[in-house]
Amino acid sequence: MELIFELSKRGKRGDTLPESGIDIKSVIPVKFLRKESLQFPEVSEPEVARHYTRLSSLNYHIDKGFYPLGSCTMKYNPKINERIASLEGFQEIHPLEPIEMCQGALRIMYELGEYLKEIGGMDAVSLLPSAGAHGEIVSLLMAKKYFEDRGEARGKVLVPDSAHGTNPASSALAGFDVVSVPSNEGGLVSIDVLEKLMSEDVACLMLTCPNTLGLFEKEIEKIERIVHKKGGILYLDGANLNAFLGIARPGDMGFDIVHFNLHKTFSAPHGSGGPGGGGIGVKKFMEPLLPIPRVEKIGDRYLLNEKIDTSIGRIHSFYSNFGIMVKGWVYIRILGDNGLRKVAQNAVLNANYLLSRLKDYYEIPYGEGRCMHEFVISCESLKKYGIRALDVAKRLLDLGFHPPTIYFPLIVKEALMIEPTETESKDTLDRFIDAMIRIRKETEQSPDILHRAPENTPVRRLDEIKAVKELKVNWFSRDRFLNLSERKI
Repeated sequence: MELIFELSKRGKRGDTLPESGIDIKSVIPVKFLRKESLQFPEVSEPEVARHYTRLSSLNYHIDKGFYPLGSCTMKYNPKINERIASLEGFQEIHPLEPIEMCQGALRIMYELGEYLKEIGGMDAVSLLPSAGAHGEIVSLLMAKKYFEDRGEARGKVLVPDSAHGTNPASSALAGFDVVSVPSNEGGLVSIDVLEKLMSEDVACLMLTCPNTLGLFEKEIEKIERIVHKKGGILYLDGANLNAFLGIARPGDMGFDIVHFNLHKTFSAPHGSGGPGGGGIGVKKFMEPLLPIPRVEKIGDRYLLNEKIDTSIGRIHSFYSNFGIMVKGWVYIRILGDNGLRKVAQNAVLNANYLLSRLKDYYEIPYGEGRCMHEFVISCESLKKYGIRALDVAKRLLDLGFHPPTIYFPLIVKEALMIEPTETESKDTLDRFIDAMIRIRKETEQSPDILHRAPENTPVRRLDEIKAVKELKVNWFSRDRFLNLSERKI
């Protein structure tokens, strides 16, 4: 496909704006003016519309196809979410408007917090963190302040080797030393090792449950007793909450802090770095430390409380990603208790259906043939045919599917991490299964096909290492295109 600059020809215009009649130099100091004009392409309005429409058709998105991205919970986003979040009163609200003019928005934030409290079994919630990892760092800063206020020097955080990669990163960023907790032969936290590592200089155990292998920590009650016996904080990375949403509550399991992913569990789409919502829920003893401002209700009036001396302070400008909160609020209101429970039940059913159909063709190193919302395949045995997990992922692109997460978790060699979510039909899952079985047969019969893949995509296989090391953006030269500095603007 041609680039927009390649469509450009001198003299074409996409606007019909009249001359302003204003001398720019009279209103803008000369030092702020450009020395040369911007090198915009010269194209007509229909060409612009058609060019970007063609480009949009090349993009892969949730309305176009299935995203089996493990650990990402890329579920379909109901269109009613978008319609309601796009209502004028929500879309055009300004964070500096007086509280009296924002009562509806504050009510939604307050009610969403109350819903999350009930869902998580927590005593208080803040919606301020704008992503899951943001929720992690905020929670760890709260844990740090909690122990500092008590005069306790706790400088370590325990992180299982099956946890999300953001857990050790957030811990280090918060100033803690990270101690890895190895998994046992079943892919779960080794209780014996945990008992040895858990000491009075450990502030927190960050537990992803179900873990990134798609396995629920069956000994969670033992884990909770081990951590709390030494006075530590038990933290749940709630990114995989879709697995037991409406069925079990983190607070009832003994978790002291949990972060919620509004942009995963509660349907709002995510990608390209956002937008997201990583609200956190805490037990009563942690509530005074929650960031400000906090949404509170007094009588029939809602307000933002910014005067809480015990708080860790501000962690975001204004009140985070409000549009994501609206979508999460709509999602919960529509589904209700029974609907949320069915979300988890269907997510687990879909994942186990895929697992049961693929386990005869691929190695499943953990789980004994069962999983929660996701599972991990190992392509290590395919290396004898010269095939890696990357090759399988690239071939899926040719067959019309977005590939799963690859090479994670790190404890599985040549990993493919698959999460279907609850929104995919059996027909879609069957097509994905057929594609995966076809690829497995191709690894033995025609591995060259996998090595060349993808061949049917707008961009062929890239040299990822070269791209990382030599990241360049090509700004088009005047010699190749137009010298637009002569054009008067």
